[in-house]
Amino acid sequence: MQAIKQIYINDFGTSFYWRKDNKIILDKVQLVFREMGFYCNKLELEQFKECIQESYIVNSDCADCELKSKCYKFLLKTPFSQIDLAVTIEELNKVKDLVEGTLFKINLDDYLFGVGMN
Repeated sequence: MQAIKQIYINDFGTSFYWRKDNKIILDKVQLVFREMGFYCNKLELEQFKECIQESYIVNSDCADCELKSKCYKFLLKTPFSQIDLAVTIEELNKVKDLVEGTLFKINLDDYLFGVGMN
């Protein structure tokens, strides 16, 4: 039996649920990228998505910069007040995909195995 149930994966990271005693723990999601792991509930994932959008807005002045995909001057706040990340625009795009893909899959499963069941 696997110790995890994968939710979403891209070339930058992965998200999954942990299993304990052959049961999937659905109240928290493990998000792993850049050798870091965040153990988040759904609300924290939604907040992380908002932090990512905010980072795009704050760093929009760099849109014409030739080095924007190479430098680490993009500050990405997280739902955890003690943790901010320095990321490139490429990494920001990949984290965005990872968080949004995870939320999409969670919401889809909630619908399919909840309200959407007949």
